[in-house]
Amino acid sequence: MKTTIQHIAFIALLVISVFTGCKKDKDEVVIPPPPANESEVMTTFKLTFTDSAGAVPIANAQFRDPDGDGGNTAIQFDTIKLFANKTYIVNTLILDETQNPVDTISKEIQEEANDHLFFYTPATINATITILDQDTHIPSLPLGLQTKWKTMTASDGTVHIVLRHQPGIKDGTYAPGETDIDLTFQVKIE
Repeated sequence: MKTTIQHIAFIALLVISVFTGCKKDKDEVVIPPPPANESEVMTTFKLTFTDSAGAVPIANAQFRDPDGDGGNTAIQFDTIKLFANKTYIVNTLILDETQNPVDTISKEIQEEANDHLFFYTPATINATITILDQDTHIPSLPLGLQTKWKTMTASDGTVHIVLRHQPGIKDGTYAPGETDIDLTFQVKIE
């Protein structure tokens, strides 16, 4: 009889611990997940053109919108002016000038190369644009902070530049992700 009472007490204790152990703690603090790669403010987009033969001076073209997207209109949107029959190595610098000190967004894009991809689309100009830098995927995929622009005969037109943010889904195509930058520069090849 003593064993039966101990058995019943043990089972009762087990049942009570199961029910109290499964009870939800009302004071439990739910920690939200961290924000997924928040968008940065991009105020300046600068292209630096260096003639690969060193025969012509370095050229620059930039877009500046000091308060970022929305708000006031851009205060600078240069026309890209290049010489015909040249090959240029082009470096892209992107800044957030709303920060003090100024934040170099292009460094962040480089650090997150596996999540970003630039697209360059020339229209009615005699030039080809090739992306030179790559991310760390295996096999590597293009990034686009450094490009090669090969000009041919004189022409006027545009270059549409888009930066796609593709965290965890970058596959080398335009479709996945969101657009971080969308600019169309006027281009004059002389």
